[in-house]
Amino acid sequence: MLVVRPAGPADLDHLLELAILSGPGFTSLPEDPDQLSERLDLSRDSFLGRMEPHERWYTLMLEESETGDVDGIGSVKASVGLKRPFFSFRVVNNAQSSPSLGIKLEQKTLVLVNECTGWTEVGSLFLKADRRKGGAGRLLSQSRYMLIGAEPELFNENVLAELRGVFTPDGACPFWDHVAHKFFPMDFDEADRMTGATDKQFILDLAPRHPIYVELLPEPARAVIGKVHPQGVPAMALLESEGFRPNGLIDIFDAGPTVSCQRDNIRTVRDARPLTVAVADEVEAELPGLISTNSVGGFRAVRQRAHLEGDTATLTRETADALKVKAGDVVRVKT
Repeated sequence: MLVVRPAGPADLDHLLELAILSGPGFTSLPEDPDQLSERLDLSRDSFLGRMEPHERWYTLMLEESETGDVDGIGSVKASVGLKRPFFSFRVVNNAQSSPSLGIKLEQKTLVLVNECTGWTEVGSLFLKADRRKGGAGRLLSQSRYMLIGAEPELFNENVLAELRGVFTPDGACPFWDHVAHKFFPMDFDEADRMTGATDKQFILDLAPRHPIYVELLPEPARAVIGKVHPQGVPAMALLESEGFRPNGLIDIFDAGPTVSCQRDNIRTVRDARPLTVAVADEVEAELPGLISTNSVGGFRAVRQRAHLEGDTATLTRETADALKVKAGDVVRVKT
């Protein structure tokens, strides 16, 4: 059975493997054991409630319960931009006209902004290639919203997600090569590493202080602004199905889009409901549902069949064991 569970320090080898497989541009999964170890410590402390709610970064692992194999990762960062700026480019439309010549123009510019301070971020969604079918990605993605819905007061009313921008098959990033690299004279990987490992002061020091006119950029750079890496297209579709939409912001390094949605309007947050657990050897249900625990501490989620009647969800013993719940406990269910 596939189970989504909290990540902790013992997952370092699993997380490093996923970081290596994720490839370039996946800022939240650096191929750095020290950074990943710190992140897993942070995840443990977040689930245990050892830190202030706005400082928490919850990391979730997708595990096959029978084998112990870890095949995917997702995360929820309670707040962004509080200790370190959350920089983006905003794509701004500028209208210009000359009445005497009868000419009207609309010019797009890229403007450095820091607009999302305090927002919650869902991210780090990555699965091994052989797990990208059969609903595993949807389970992992939706589990993040079940986590938010379990205790919504721990999260901001605005939720965002950043998607990786376009890279060529040989690993080149058109937007970085033609635009960002002009301001950050270093390798993409080094800038990516510094984004996750420093206070981002280098971005404030070196980023363009004036708007960049899109029409003046080379065509390869213009073509990828706001576009998603091919591997990110399924993630984008999942986000859109939950109500997320592009908000006009792009990543300053690879030009990938940012999407956002109000917390209480996210479909899974809105539609999941709390039900009291009953346990049986077998259950009758037409379709499996998304089932999670009803609290952030010890959070777990599965997609399994459950019989729903009134305020009760009857689970099989196997499902109850996977969630570590018993009769009389409360779970959240989305059908």
